Amino acid sequence: MYKDGIRFECQGSGKCCTSHGEFGEVYLTKDDRKNMAKALNLTTTAFTKKFCNNLDGTFALKQEPGNPDCIFLKDKKCGVYKGRPTQCRTWPFWPDVMNAKAWKKDVVSFCPGIGKGKLHSPEFIESELNKELSAEKEIFG
Repeated sequence: MYKDGIRFECQGSGKCCTSHGEFGEVYLTKDDRKNMAKALNLTTTAFTKKFCNNLDGTFALKQEPGNPDCIFLKDKKCGVYKGRPTQCRTWPFWPDVMNAKAWKKDVVSFCPGIGKGKLHSPEFIESELNKELSAEKEIFG
């Protein structure tokens, strides 16, 4: 699907920071929590207590009831952009959407950055996929 690369450049729409039904949780590695805490000038413990749910040892960002947006999305901008988690950094190159059917349904249909900007090489895409897979392995075992 991406043997010729994929053009993608974030357009700042904030659409990827909103649940679309299937995707909603933002899962965090320990390094993700450290980086987000640093971006907010908090200790990792304080950040985790204030902004995370512990789901049997798996950490995810808290969600506001009835609001599908990430708790850090403000005016279509990420409030922790420099410290954003792996899951956000690797978007749209997630393993579970890197097939033609899922790509069209879950990415192209709502992400205005697809087809724009820099052409990302297959090697870059593989690197992003591997980062996401490593994070998922750490989070879920």
